Amino acid sequence: MSKSLLNQIIVVTGGKGLLGRAIVTDIQNKGGIAINVDINAEDNIGKNELNYDLTQLDGIKSTIAKTLERYGRIDGWVNNAYPRTSDWGIDFLELTEESLNKNVEWQMNSYILCCQQIIKIFLKQKSGSIVNMASIYGVVGNDFSIYENTNINPPAAYSAIKGGLINFSRYLASKFGKDGIRINVVSPGGIFDHQDKKFVEAYEKKVPMKRMGNPDDIAPSVSFLLSDEAKYITGQNLVVDGGWTAI
Repeated sequence: MSKSLLNQIIVVTGGKGLLGRAIVTDIQNKGGIAINVDINAEDNIGKNELNYDLTQLDGIKSTIAKTLERYGRIDGWVNNAYPRTSDWGIDFLELTEESLNKNVEWQMNSYILCCQQIIKIFLKQKSGSIVNMASIYGVVGNDFSIYENTNINPPAAYSAIKGGLINFSRYLASKFGKDGIRINVVSPGGIFDHQDKKFVEAYEKKVPMKRMGNPDDIAPSVSFLLSDEAKYITGQNLVVDGGWTAI
């Protein structure tokens, strides 16, 4: 088994979620030490878990401070958390200003602040790698036909946020490449999570590989971009979608 992340200290936000768990496990399998930061995690740095709200600047700063206190450095950071309001998925024409502002604040602005704070540490270390989790819907438009006759409604804010994060990552890569800091993106396609059967069937008919993705299809791409195997890769958006965006 590859040990490409041997002894690397890597913070994973939202590590208790569907993708987060797989990312944490893959980092560990590759020899890394994954610090799982999640509002549902146990607050025990000795177990490499921290319970902080990363939509708040204080939570971001506390995560960094606690990790540095225990390990003395941070080698990588994965922005994977996916906080959202209770009306997430409301139809675009019914979207309220309050809901839009809150989701942009939680999902995009918190990633930006995480990047800002960890880059301050990486500048001191003269090294570090960030992976921001985005989506195919930050790259291409939605195919609304696959949602017909289901209760699934893709949020308009999701596409805006994910598209914004992809280009923001390019900004960071351009600005901090000279400092030995790499910033990349992983954009998954649809991940199977026991969705409506009609949606799954419609999705799988369209994707060239004829199946939805699984978390363990995505996690190795994150580990790769964090590792020295990707030491000359920055500012890239790695799309992992079974070919969805190829057609």
